[in-house]
Amino acid sequence: MLMALADGRALPAGELAYAAGVTPQTASSHLTKLLDGGLLDVEKQGRHRYSRLAGPQVALALESLASIGTPRTVRRKPPGRDAEKLRFARCCYDHLAGQAGVAITQALLTRGLLSVEPDKRFAITDQGAAWFDAFGLDLEAARPGRHGIARQCLDWTERQHHLAGPLGVALLDSLCAKGWVTRSRASRAVQITPRGWTGLREQLDITADAIEGIGSDAADEAQTARTTAPANTAAGR
Repeated sequence: MLMALADGRALPAGELAYAAGVTPQTASSHLTKLLDGGLLDVEKQGRHRYSRLAGPQVALALESLASIGTPRTVRRKPPGRDAEKLRFARCCYDHLAGQAGVAITQALLTRGLLSVEPDKRFAITDQGAAWFDAFGLDLEAARPGRHGIARQCLDWTERQHHLAGPLGVALLDSLCAKGWVTRSRASRAVQITPRGWTGLREQLDITADAIEGIGSDAADEAQTARTTAPANTAAGR
């Protein structure tokens, strides 16, 4: 049920029961425990109650836990054949995940726009600050949170890190605003538009083949960036 909420939406108990493959009574019991445990928030509209994750930290924890288990597709009404779409590109609460999310993160690392830092953080390099500014992303608006401006989130399908944190949120918002990606209303899936393919190729040299080559058994193309990325980072990032 928690994974069904990982895109940040609020869902009714009946849909969450279906997603988990349990009865409504069992789902109600579990939802109460999750609410008491601080993992969920509940929004009431009339007689209806909608559950949502308590925050992005819960989604990050879910992705990390899912990465050590067997990937499962969340059941939905009606059940859809969207497993491959979710693996290709999806929302992880409020940022981009899946093969596309990993590929973009690796491209940012290999180009020296991000650097890997301790405590599962990324830092924006001076070159990266200039690139994001030219891309139209307002870094001043993406204020650093408790864990910094950019975090490493372990992707549960690809077993590699994608970009999370305020920068990850701002990047997904920017991609949507540019019309490069669209978010599905029926699931966590994200689609890359023709304009998006052109932009990703021109800006980051990312192609469909490159994204589909990302996987749990693929070599970490960003490994070089971990040792060769510029040490100087943008002030205040």
